[in-house]
Amino acid sequence: MGVWMLLGRVNVWLLLALVPIQLFSYYATGNIIFSYLRAKGNLQETSHWVTTRMALELNFVNHILPSGGAAGFSYLGWVLHKHGVGAGRATMAQIVRFSMTFISFLAIMAIAVVSLILDHQIDRIVILVSASLASVPTLGALLLIYIIGNRGRLTRFSNWLARTANRAIFTFSRGKSKRIVKRELVENFFDDLHQDYLEIKSEKNILTKPFMWSVLQNIADVILLMIAFMALGAWVNPAILFIAFGASAIASITSVMPAGAGVYEAIMIGFLASAGVPADVAIAGTLLARVTLVLGTILFGYLFYQLTILKYGKRPTDS
Repeated sequence: MGVWMLLGRVNVWLLLALVPIQLFSYYATGNIIFSYLRAKGNLQETSHWVTTRMALELNFVNHILPSGGAAGFSYLGWVLHKHGVGAGRATMAQIVRFSMTFISFLAIMAIAVVSLILDHQIDRIVILVSASLASVPTLGALLLIYIIGNRGRLTRFSNWLARTANRAIFTFSRGKSKRIVKRELVENFFDDLHQDYLEIKSEKNILTKPFMWSVLQNIADVILLMIAFMALGAWVNPAILFIAFGASAIASITSVMPAGAGVYEAIMIGFLASAGVPADVAIAGTLLARVTLVLGTILFGYLFYQLTILKYGKRPTDS
């Protein structure tokens, strides 16, 4: 059966179930960050409605602006600053988000791999992709912990970063700008990260709520894919969808295109096809999910994003 024929018989009513699940996914994503900040004493006077708005805006920026996720990182830091959260703590909150999302992802992926083994659906591709998903981000996390876990290393790294940034700015501005990035500001920023890291080490229970929200977010994201395929009348093993989702999401981080467009779809379709999903089903399901969810992101996030920009200024860099 062809891709267009599959898309032509979509169950629209079932597809509408994506809306509440997508909203919950965004809400859970935001609460990974905001539950950590509230535990640290920030956002105490900020309502859940406002933090939900922030989560919708964050997902809108991440999906629309061509920055490989960097735009969302800086945008949320800017918005949180307006709510009294320092740059270092805002960054640590987002590091907590990515860390907890990855750790809970590994836990669920382990369950997914075991279920595929028991169901005799495991092959070399699945094993290779699962191992890569576990190893690459883990190495990055260990490097980050190595840097921020020691004040001396952190100071040396911040000095190197400031020098490198200024050298690059000097080169690209053809000598017009010499010292834009101040070493003292970079050091203070990393000092805040270091302090939060030490506090997390002594109060590990502060990560309990962010971890629980990250589990719910990971599960919700895979349910979104399941609904898209079910709307086509196709059933794909949730364990395979989960691994495919992880591979696509991590690979799309390297893309500067909005929402990792092109990279995400190619990885998702390629993995599903290699795992035994018919090519037309893999293509139709992936396209249906992506188009529907991106449209939902624009619909739910654009208005709030514009209201925030009008309230605080035209550009975060102006703040």
